[in-house]
Amino acid sequence: MADEVVEVYQGGGTLAQAVLGSAPEGMLIAPAWKRIAAFMLDVMLLSIVLTFVTRFQLTGNLLNFELFKGDLNHIVFFFSNWMILFTAHWLYWKYTGRSFGRSLGQRAFRIAIVHDNGTILEIHHWGPRAFGKLAYLLPGIGPLWFGLRDALAARSKDLEYRTSLDKKNHTVAAVDWSLPLETRQKLK
Repeated sequence: MADEVVEVYQGGGTLAQAVLGSAPEGMLIAPAWKRIAAFMLDVMLLSIVLTFVTRFQLTGNLLNFELFKGDLNHIVFFFSNWMILFTAHWLYWKYTGRSFGRSLGQRAFRIAIVHDNGTILEIHHWGPRAFGKLAYLLPGIGPLWFGLRDALAARSKDLEYRTSLDKKNHTVAAVDWSLPLETRQKLK
């Protein structure tokens, strides 16, 4: 046993380079737990703002099914609360992405949403990406089906550590400090 040769495996590059052929040298993929935590932080922050702006009415009426016992005005009021919630989140994710290249939660967890080759997203990518995130907010099915499915995909090497939203938009969630210098300088 003592005279056996020990071989050291010299892997070529980072995990991102092993999974994505076009990843720049040194780019790291953000772990799934950070992506989930960033999403939860975004939703929590925006929900707090919406709660104060609507004087505590919006969040109290989102699951108030007693409104269905009323007339058509009550039913319209129920659905308008959900439309306000979805619209506010869509606008938040779209315009923080356009302004900062990521949401505030992603910024707090040092996550950058970039193309496969490590370049930042163009402005026209943020609207569809923000709209896709709304599926996670659907009551019941959002976190249990879409959220769980994408959380598992973000942990799977076979799926390139990418969610269905990433694959649809040709993006990857990278650790911001591992990106090339020119990309980091463009992130705010």
